[in-house]
Amino acid sequence: MDLTSQSKNKTAQVLLILACFVIIVAGMKAAESLVVPFFLAAFITIIASPPFIWLQKKKVPKVLALVLVILIFLSFIFLVGVLIGTSVSEFSSNISSYEQKLKNQTEGIIQWLAAHNYIESDFDIFKIINPSSVLQFIGDSLNQISGMFADGFLILFTVIFMLLEVSGLPKKIRLIVSKPEESIARINSVYQKINKYMGIKTLLSFGTGFLVYIFLLIVGLDYPLLWAVLASILYYIPTIGSMIALIPPVLLAIIQLGFGQALIVMVGFVIINTIIGNILEPKFMGRGLELSTLVVFLSLVFWGWILGPIGMLLSVPLTITLKIALESSEETRWIAVMLGPDSSE
Repeated sequence: MDLTSQSKNKTAQVLLILACFVIIVAGMKAAESLVVPFFLAAFITIIASPPFIWLQKKKVPKVLALVLVILIFLSFIFLVGVLIGTSVSEFSSNISSYEQKLKNQTEGIIQWLAAHNYIESDFDIFKIINPSSVLQFIGDSLNQISGMFADGFLILFTVIFMLLEVSGLPKKIRLIVSKPEESIARINSVYQKINKYMGIKTLLSFGTGFLVYIFLLIVGLDYPLLWAVLASILYYIPTIGSMIALIPPVLLAIIQLGFGQALIVMVGFVIINTIIGNILEPKFMGRGLELSTLVVFLSLVFWGWILGPIGMLLSVPLTITLKIALESSEETRWIAVMLGPDSSE
C-alpha cells in the first residue's frame, strides 16, 4: 500500500512538473516580445557585471562605474547598428542586379550541362529553386538581424536596473533563505560558469568576425564588414551557425567574382571556423559546460521556436544555464548528466 502510494505521488509530481513546463513554455511563447529583450539584457548584464564590480573595487563610485559601463555598451550598439544598417541598406538596394547576374550565371551553367548531355535540354532549374527568392530571403534575414537593435533602449534600461541590483543581491538572499552562505555559493558558482562561457564565446565571436573581415577584404568581396558581423553573431549558434554565415558571402562571391573565388571564400570560412571553433574554443572553454550534440540541436530548435532568431542565438547559453542550475541540486543532477556529452566523446 505504501509502495503504491509512493508510486502515485511520484507520478503526480512528474505530471505536475510537465504541466508547469507546458504553462511556462506557452507563456514565454505568448510574451516573446517581452521575454526576448529580457533574456538579452540578462546575458549582457552577466558580461558587463565583472567590469562594473571591478571598477567599484577600485574605489570608483557606483554611479560613475555604471555610467562608464553603459557608455561602452551604447557605443558598441550604436557602432554595430550604424554599420549593419548601412550595409544592409546598400545590399538590399542592389539585390535586383544581383538576382539578374545570378540568373544569367545559372542559365549559363544549365546550357553548358545540356550541351554536354549531362541533363536534358528542357531542364528548368527555376522550377526547383528560384535564385531571386534565395537572395530575397537573405535580404529579409539581414533586415531581421538589424532589427535586433530596435529594442536597444528597452534592453539598455533593463541592463541598468539589473546592474544596480547585482551588488545588493547577496544581502537580499541572506534575508530570505535559511542557509544564505550555501545559497550564495551556489548562485556564485552558476554565475561564474555562465560568465566564463559568455565571456569566452564573446571574445571568440569577435575573433571570428575580425578574421572574416580581413579575409574578405583581401579577397575583394563586397560588404566584408556586413558578412564579418553576421559571422560574429551567428558564432553563438552552435554547429549550424557557421554554415548559415557561409551561405550569403559564398553566393555573393559566385555573382561578383566567379566560382573559383567563391570556392576560396568557402575554404577560408571553413579554415577560420575550424581554428576558432574546433581548436581555440575547446582549449579555452574546457569540457565543463559541454552539451551533447543531440541536446545542442534540440535546444536550437526549441528556443528558436519559442523566441525566434534571438532564441537560436541564445539557445546554448540558455540551455547551459539550465544545466548548471540542475547540477546544483542532488535531486536534479541526473538530468544535467543526461544533457551532457558522452564520456567517450
